[in-house]
Amino acid sequence: MNGNVDVMESGHREKAHVLPLDSIRGIAATSVVIHHLLLMPTFLATFPHNAWINWSFFRSSWLLVDLFFVLSGIVMSLSYVDGEFGRFSLREFMVRRLARVYPLHVVMLLANLLFRLLRIGLVMAGVVVAVPAAFEVNNTYSFILNLFLLHSMGFIDYLSWNAPSWSISVEFYTYLVFGLVILLAQRLGSSLYFYMAAALVAIGSLVFIIFVLDKPSLGLQTDFGILRCFTSFFLGVLAVRVAKEVPRTVSPLFQGVLQFAAMIASVVLVSMVEAYPAASFLAPIVFSVFLGSLLAFPDATLVPRMLVTGPLVWMGRRSYSIYMVHALIVLLAEYFVRALGHSNIVTIDSISPGLPATVNLVVSLAAVLLVSHFTYLYVEIPGGKLLRNVLRSQPRFTTSPEPSARPSN
Repeated sequence: MNGNVDVMESGHREKAHVLPLDSIRGIAATSVVIHHLLLMPTFLATFPHNAWINWSFFRSSWLLVDLFFVLSGIVMSLSYVDGEFGRFSLREFMVRRLARVYPLHVVMLLANLLFRLLRIGLVMAGVVVAVPAAFEVNNTYSFILNLFLLHSMGFIDYLSWNAPSWSISVEFYTYLVFGLVILLAQRLGSSLYFYMAAALVAIGSLVFIIFVLDKPSLGLQTDFGILRCFTSFFLGVLAVRVAKEVPRTVSPLFQGVLQFAAMIASVVLVSMVEAYPAASFLAPIVFSVFLGSLLAFPDATLVPRMLVTGPLVWMGRRSYSIYMVHALIVLLAEYFVRALGHSNIVTIDSISPGLPATVNLVVSLAAVLLVSHFTYLYVEIPGGKLLRNVLRSQPRFTTSPEPSARPSN
């Protein structure tokens, strides 16, 4: 987990690969899937009892979207921010970011379109009854906005098509702001201006959400969700800077205790948000401290060793796919549950309370992991390479995918 990286001519560096961050992405993405499987209205109305792991942490795992935003800020800072900065191309940077997120976004958008067309056909044939009868949300206008990643930028006030992609929309334009801040710092000739701007954007966005918008929690999506992303993303950027300044002479015991305490604090905070929504405003700070501690003390043993097990790293590398494919699979699970019928589910539930809900959760989660494995291999990796080639990005760009993770509530 060496943090030293080489500067490329384009200003991009081979990122310092920190395996625990990959694993955290996987854990967070999987938690978001469980969150939706627990709280979808169809499941709540159909299953007599909740699944056996109906814990408050999972019921509030929508908050982990901010963990992903912090992670993205950390990864971008590790990859593009280097002291007084090297040569930076905003175009090449945005090409890289588009190539990272867009192929799978488009594939899932088209998959949702095909599903909706099939559903319309079945409704017209009288096979199923649509609720609602009209398709006012997933319409042509929202589809076009999705194509341009504008669907959570204030043009509509609802989630549409592949709903989790709302955070892709706000994060893509946060990347643009990040690139512009780098250019500003380059023009002024000092990284100090970069970190001052990052702090101003992060703090200003959080203050605006709390005191101007008067929101009860950090759960913004289409309603100023980009401010939520600004807060967490740029706190992640600042966490990298702070981690570099932390003395490495701190005792190994203190390093381990700090990391473990920050991890527990993150779990506790997420768990308590269901009862105390305002506590969510602390999440970007707590997440930044936790992730920053992993950067500051990469050689600590306890927490990093817990996070580098094979299955967790495997999930982490597929976290973007897990996040992007799960909504459609959960939707298909809803249709299956409706088709199974309430009486059959009650019969199964009578064997053991919560059994149907738990089986639904396990099977659906397994399906998400399976599908995400193939989308990772056959959409994310080749799709990113193809898009970079189409946009004629620099041939020195790596063809390996850059990690990304972003859940939604």
